[in-house]
Amino acid sequence: MLKIDNLHAFYGKSHVLHGVHLDVREGEITALLGRNGSGRSTTAKAIMGLVDCNGSVLWKGHEITGKRTYEIAHLGIGYVPESRDIFPTLTVEQNLYLGQKSARKAGRWSLNDMYQLFPRLEERRNTMAGVMSGGEQQMLTLCRTLMGDPDLIIIDEPTEGLAPKIVELVAQYLKELKKRGISVLLIEQKLTIAMDISDRCMVMGHGSIVFTGTPAELRNDSYIRKEWLEV
Repeated sequence: MLKIDNLHAFYGKSHVLHGVHLDVREGEITALLGRNGSGRSTTAKAIMGLVDCNGSVLWKGHEITGKRTYEIAHLGIGYVPESRDIFPTLTVEQNLYLGQKSARKAGRWSLNDMYQLFPRLEERRNTMAGVMSGGEQQMLTLCRTLMGDPDLIIIDEPTEGLAPKIVELVAQYLKELKKRGISVLLIEQKLTIAMDISDRCMVMGHGSIVFTGTPAELRNDSYIRKEWLEV
């Protein structure tokens, strides 16, 4: 579904990604792991056309490198940035409606689906998004992206700074996506949640992929965990 070959990315003169190779298959959750500064978030931004890059990013067999971010989103790739980026002066419900790809064509996900996934959002549907807690804003960002009816969602650090109960809700959300056939590229530091729900794990170090395998294979590879993941 998504195939990346020899991807290089830059911030000005700073060379951040060094020939990244990875793929995300249809209907699977792929975890992209690594320490801060390893290049995980830059990989997501490169896929979405948000940083200068070269190499190949194929989406369903078509090259998308060089396309604008809104064009990539309309092709069916959703992106949940670490910064969340909600519209603070709009209500929860208004934020959700803004996520719709088309007001005229119904997608796979409705407003009611969002409220079933996260009942707290229905309770807060008329609340300005800017006054909600960090956990509530994360729920809103996840659901707003789903309203765009993507086939793949790239999610950057969805559990960062969240209480354990909200982390469990996010895990349930990701499992529901998989159940409905949506692919996920999950960028995460918490190994527990990533290893529990992912089909495959990829580990980044110094802007390159240093490991690809199943969660079981990663658990058994003490060298990779010690060298590239553990603090």
